Amino acid sequence: MAAATAEGIRLRVNGVERDITADPATPLLSILRGTLGLTAAHFGCGANQCGACHVLIDGHAVASCDTPLWAAAGKEVTTLEGLGTPEKPHPLQLAFIAEQAMQCGYCIAGIVVSAAALLGRNPNPTEAEVRAGLDRNLCRCGAHNRIVRAVLRAAKEGATA
Repeated sequence: MAAATAEGIRLRVNGVERDITADPATPLLSILRGTLGLTAAHFGCGANQCGACHVLIDGHAVASCDTPLWAAAGKEVTTLEGLGTPEKPHPLQLAFIAEQAMQCGYCIAGIVVSAAALLGRNPNPTEAEVRAGLDRNLCRCGAHNRIVRAVLRAAKEGATA
């Protein structure tokens, strides 16, 4: 078995240029959580099946658990931490709070960034389009109906990615 070789890779994460030295095959999620300390995206399944680790790469919701670091090089990576701030939350974050659209919160970061991607390409989705757009995201607490209401609320209020 060949040894992994660390390389310097430049990422733009939440608007900030970052130089990362790591094996290019390292999952992006490991770099975000470990190296950069951005802990909103969670490890769920490790197989792009649950959505807990979704981040935006160039505006598209992507599973960071199975995206190798090299695939994000030179692209804009946005995590939940990059959507809004405590002082100025993103409209989706405000809508999720207003609709009480979370229980344990484990899946919510991935769902919010997936919703941001959806609203970025379709600012006025129907309920069916929201459900289809979030189909790759699982919520084991059963908050799906509130989540859909929150996304529709944010769309009505003009939220975009």
